[in-house]
Amino acid sequence: MLNQSAIYSITLCCLFLTFSCGKTTEQPIKNKAVAQVNQTTPTSPSLEEKQKVLMNLKVPQPYSFCDEPVNLKDIDVQERFERELYVNTFWHSNTILLLKRAHRWLPVIAEILKEEDVPEDFKFLPLIESGLTNVTSPAGASGYWQFLKSTAKDYGLTVNKEVDERYHVQKATRAACHYLKKAKERLGSWTLAAAAYNRGVTGIERALEDQQAENYYDLLLNEETSRYVFRILAIKEIYRNPQKYGFPLYNSSYYTMEDLKYQSVSESVGNLASFAKSHGISYKLLKRYNPWLRKNKLTVNKGTSYLIALPK
Repeated sequence: MLNQSAIYSITLCCLFLTFSCGKTTEQPIKNKAVAQVNQTTPTSPSLEEKQKVLMNLKVPQPYSFCDEPVNLKDIDVQERFERELYVNTFWHSNTILLLKRAHRWLPVIAEILKEEDVPEDFKFLPLIESGLTNVTSPAGASGYWQFLKSTAKDYGLTVNKEVDERYHVQKATRAACHYLKKAKERLGSWTLAAAAYNRGVTGIERALEDQQAENYYDLLLNEETSRYVFRILAIKEIYRNPQKYGFPLYNSSYYTMEDLKYQSVSESVGNLASFAKSHGISYKLLKRYNPWLRKNKLTVNKGTSYLIALPK
């Protein structure tokens, strides 16, 4: 086995090779959220210069979450933010996949947040919760937004043996919006609402009272919750400035949303594999587009219906 020093050296080599690749006919993605390449620079920075930049990351100042300022005058806050920037910058394979998936799903999530009057910065929350994958935590939280079964039901999601809407991105996003708005109403800030998504509203209220504090950045919390908001801030910063942090991805590298249509189903489906075949797709693709379908059948009660996504 390689020792820790060797592994670290190999990781750095892989990281910085992304900067030194030869010219291609395709340019890195450019938009208002991405750092622009300075076309007037006669020569590119050397590999050593790029290495120095990444090794000496600075927390951008000032910074905010949901238009609420991050207290970067507090040295502890600076270091906690910096830690998450380094973790996500040098955990290269994970962050690359996050950025690629985010390109597919964040526009969908951001639109729902806007409709629900929830700040757009919360679109980064499911990236740190699930990596935009339908994982299940050891505690039983599932889907992109990692709802527990009981909480999901409290916020209007159907969860049974055949249907689990924690895996329905649009419906789960709306449920998360309702949770966050209630948390903000009780706690007074969106930053505390974000922390409550991890620890629970009651847990944050108790910490504020016990420590006679008024905001997240002054709280002494458990390890996971103390890192939680900073993880959101770090992935937000990297998403908006990918080249700056060593992720010069091209347009063709990002995952895109497939063209889908939706069919209303108001009667029970005895065999979803047969249903898929009748629509010219495989059972695998049916489940890809509708992960909330948990069994090979769908029972539809009288007076209800479901929208099933199908490729156009």
